[in-house]
Amino acid sequence: MRKPNAHRWRNVAVTAAWVAVGTTAGALGAWQLAGSDANAETGTHGHPLDDAAVHRALASAQATTPRAGSSSAAPAPADQRRTLRFTGGSATVECGTDGSVYLVAWSPADGYEIDDDVVRGPGRVARIEAEPSDDDSPDRHYEIRCDGASGTPRVTRTAEPDDEDD
Repeated sequence: MRKPNAHRWRNVAVTAAWVAVGTTAGALGAWQLAGSDANAETGTHGHPLDDAAVHRALASAQATTPRAGSSSAAPAPADQRRTLRFTGGSATVECGTDGSVYLVAWSPADGYEIDDDVVRGPGRVARIEAEPSDDDSPDRHYEIRCDGASGTPRVTRTAEPDDEDD
């Protein structure tokens, strides 16, 4: 026959073991998290970046990442990258010192879609077409050019280009 206290002590021992396992797992997890953002060289913990540090990091990444379809020339500095807004959407462009333009990204406005045949450059002119979601409104065609002297991009609405028959 079993003693009544033996069962009670067994429950206490099992509970204590589970508490020890949980505490150990928690401590190991906290230790791992504490070391996950540590700088490998200095052993210091990371900290949130301020706006200036974010811009420096982005400029550094941009300088080391070649863009698709570009030549081996260095990309435009971050201060020559601008976002233009127009009816139908917006486009982020880079202006080269030679007056060339390159569409980095574009986004439609509510109620519009950007047509697939974007001419992004690099070149003298970039072209983009904003198509209204309703079929009753005309498409909006735009050309984007950069002033070589100032590096300022300009967007101009143009007439619909003639489609060439193949």
